[in-house]
Amino acid sequence: MRRSPIVLAATVVGTAGVMAFHPHTPAVQPAAATTPTTATTAPTKTASGARTATGTAVDTQYGAAQVRVTVKGGKITDIEALQLQGNDPRSLQISSSAEPILKQEALVKQSADIDAVSGATFTSDSYTQSLQSALDKLGFKSS
Repeated sequence: MRRSPIVLAATVVGTAGVMAFHPHTPAVQPAAATTPTTATTAPTKTASGARTATGTAVDTQYGAAQVRVTVKGGKITDIEALQLQGNDPRSLQISSSAEPILKQEALVKQSADIDAVSGATFTSDSYTQSLQSALDKLGFKSS
């Protein structure tokens, strides 16, 4: 009988905590379809002398990955994920957390020859394949 107020209070606090929970919006939105985006696939050159190319969309069982790479002065300066796996909430979560790591590693190594992110094998493989196809379109050779 002495424990009932504690149990009731804990139940009320726990229920209020669950009801107040608001999950964060993922950083990367899921692709509407697994087909390549309408972005140009041929390399382009900007006024600043940077060249960009869009890699091929690489399909996996969890969705497609596609990136656009920017090269200036013989260096990779930016990588933008146009599509990442997101057919289900878990895939979207994995892709959202793996993408910044893959991007940073590719920028540091100046290559698509990067390590896979643990727990994100499909995302890592398709990301690097799309990145390599974009670099090939630009004729980029890592140093």
